[in-house]
Amino acid sequence: MDFSPSVAEPPSTHYLGLAPFLRASIAGEDLRAMAKAALEQVGQNPAAANLWLNLSTLMFSLGQREAGFATQNQALALERLFEIKATTQPATLRLLVLMVEGDVAANTPLDCLLEGSNIDLLLYFIAPAAPLPSPVPAHDAVFIALGDAPEHRPLLSELASKLAHWPKPVLNQANAIPNTERAQASRLLKGINGVLVPSTQAFSYAALSRGIAHAANLARAAEPLTFPLIIRPHDSHAGRDLDKIESADALQAYLARVAAEQFFIAPFIDYRSQDGLYRKFRIALVQGEAFIVHLAISTHWMIHYVNAGMYEDPQKRAEEAQFMAQFAAFKQRHQAALAAISTRMGLDYVCFDGAETRDGKLLIFEIDHVMVVHAMDSTMLFPYKAEPIKQIQTAFRQMLINRVATHTARLSAAQSPQPVR
Repeated sequence: MDFSPSVAEPPSTHYLGLAPFLRASIAGEDLRAMAKAALEQVGQNPAAANLWLNLSTLMFSLGQREAGFATQNQALALERLFEIKATTQPATLRLLVLMVEGDVAANTPLDCLLEGSNIDLLLYFIAPAAPLPSPVPAHDAVFIALGDAPEHRPLLSELASKLAHWPKPVLNQANAIPNTERAQASRLLKGINGVLVPSTQAFSYAALSRGIAHAANLARAAEPLTFPLIIRPHDSHAGRDLDKIESADALQAYLARVAAEQFFIAPFIDYRSQDGLYRKFRIALVQGEAFIVHLAISTHWMIHYVNAGMYEDPQKRAEEAQFMAQFAAFKQRHQAALAAISTRMGLDYVCFDGAETRDGKLLIFEIDHVMVVHAMDSTMLFPYKAEPIKQIQTAFRQMLINRVATHTARLSAAQSPQPVR
């Protein structure tokens, strides 16, 4: 399938989104060469906001966060509304996506999920003084894509107010997005039968450095914690500065090397299977229906799909293929738990990373709507992934179409003349 426009020859005014660069990265292409070409294009067209934003996405993809933020600021100083047109035109609908400034983990990457679709994406980066674009472009539905963070709470509160009676359907309502905050999610999901969620607590650096780094003080926390424990900065994603801490001395050493103001701490749950390997899956919930995204298998507790050896080990891929093929049985086994998770989170679309404990519980590590779901893996190595991912894409598109159709029908019914009695 041709997912134009190509990265090699991007139109001078076209915004590409994350998808083409993620696809290139997965394929092993040279992102540095692409970044160099993008920088040259920006030099030739310094007033083109789209090119600045493309360069920013490349910088973030290369792990160059400072350069990523600097180039993103240049883009957003010029323009805050961007468009990714559907591959198939005319588009079935136009989706207004509300986003925030940040790296590639700050917002739901809908252009990856909807790559090659028949839906136009209108991507608006919210400003504190402008939570909605002005004028608001023609659209059929709104999707709130920004992830939760303390600095986003005022924006989410304002969006909740402004969109309360919006004339178009709104998906992933603003007042439900704070449910994905790690400590809040652990409280929300606690007590669901068949679900295990490590109790997550937030601590400031000041509190930790004043002495809570000692086991005795941890035991006096709101919910006593004992070693080993898991710690990460409040804004950590994709395992950045995530660590397992075995002792008070190790915790103090961690605080000395990781600069952050706030941290999340949770007990470490040993989720190894009988064979000693760790298995972590990603599941997408679309209107409460569960879909499998992937299964990663590793000898290490901190699993990332890209470093779990899935690309190198055919036995691991064979197990993942079997798990995905038999996911209907998994869904049936955890049906009540999955339904309760979706209901308590209150989001139309959300994903979670988790595992299955030896006693058959769902162990949830993280749950939010900004996780990447894509159909970019090699069909040679992963021929079994195409159909499960297609099911997610289809379910998401159908959710949008159904919401718009239902909304239109209600408006039509409300505007129809009522019979005289």
